[in-house]
Amino acid sequence: MAYDRATHHVIVTANAPPPPLPCPSGLACLRAVSTADAPGRSAARLSTERDWSFGSTAIAWRASDGGRAASPVACHTSMKHPFPLKEIARQAGVGLATVDRVLHARAGVQDAMAQRVRQAIAELTRQRLQAAPGGSVLVIDLVIDAPQRFSRAVQLALEGELPSALPSAFRIRFHITETARPEDIALTLARVRKRGSHGVLLKAPDHPVIRDELSSCAKVHLPVITLATDLPDTPRLAYIGLDNESAGGMAAWLVAQSLNGRPSAAGAKALVVLSSRSFYGEEQRESGFRQTLARLAPSVGLVCVSEGRGIDYHTTAPVQMALDQHPDISAVYSIGGGNRAILACLEQAKRPVAVFVGHDLDRDNRALLAQGRLSAVIHHDLRQDMRVALRLFLHTRHATPRRHVQALAAASLITRYNIPPDHDAM
Repeated sequence: MAYDRATHHVIVTANAPPPPLPCPSGLACLRAVSTADAPGRSAARLSTERDWSFGSTAIAWRASDGGRAASPVACHTSMKHPFPLKEIARQAGVGLATVDRVLHARAGVQDAMAQRVRQAIAELTRQRLQAAPGGSVLVIDLVIDAPQRFSRAVQLALEGELPSALPSAFRIRFHITETARPEDIALTLARVRKRGSHGVLLKAPDHPVIRDELSSCAKVHLPVITLATDLPDTPRLAYIGLDNESAGGMAAWLVAQSLNGRPSAAGAKALVVLSSRSFYGEEQRESGFRQTLARLAPSVGLVCVSEGRGIDYHTTAPVQMALDQHPDISAVYSIGGGNRAILACLEQAKRPVAVFVGHDLDRDNRALLAQGRLSAVIHHDLRQDMRVALRLFLHTRHATPRRHVQALAAASLITRYNIPPDHDAM
């Protein structure tokens, strides 16, 4: 990496983002700190914000005044990149005029829109570096409503599998939310359909407006693959992910093994925490858990709470209420996440449990397993899911798609004694 003082460009030779840089001395084009635009501000009061383009990097600087952040500004009058404006606009989901204003550091663009343009250039850059020259390029949209920790794991898995599709190349557009309304997710799908795409990888709640939009996608031959939670009886191309009902049965087996034979097992209850009942996959996990536990430990009752969306601060209140109302809770099956919040509630109430089973080996759960605060995590290989999805999308380019496919992944039971290496953190 080198800084060219003549052009004010930072030249990047690796595809990984460099560490934050101090503002280069003598940089005369910091428009936001001129006396006309930002009186009283100085370059010494700037903090950095990284932004990437292919071959060179545009470093954006955010002026602060009394703790308030101003709009991002460019360190040079134009952001260099090799991509057509139309390609950036399609990746970002914004208009050509917005892209042009951001690239030339012109006023009149909201911070959120500017960030989408910069993120689009970063994604295009990363994906171009992974692509082989001469191969076909398929544009795929990842539409996912989930806690950030899961969305990030999916994104890393998907990007990690892109080289496996060579010589074909995929360009991924990300549409990631945590607590979106079904109507907003349907609107995102409609925009994708109208803009054009080679396929959609979707994790979304089961709702009529989303089902209707999947029917509209099918009419224009836009293949949709559901991830982690299915939308049955819709014209989606395939479902990929866990056999959720079997995963719930696995959790019930572990709870039964932990409680059976204990003096307190008679009349004990298991707390089942869902992120939302609108996710079909979570209801499948609960159903599998309920049926298997009734067979293996019929004396153990169930207490179910939901709508915490897998987010800690939303999960706390319903879990606290359940603990207050049920002093005999002795086990926890966390279907939808929010495990740090659940553990905090148990500790605050001084209510240790015999077993705590979660899902997904994300960064939070890795740490909790290693600390012995979780008993086990039901996990499967997300990269295998992504590999299957990419092959299915490639197949639709060369053959008539066969709908209602299920690509069920095998589940693994992970404890603190068999945590696999985190390759994405290396």
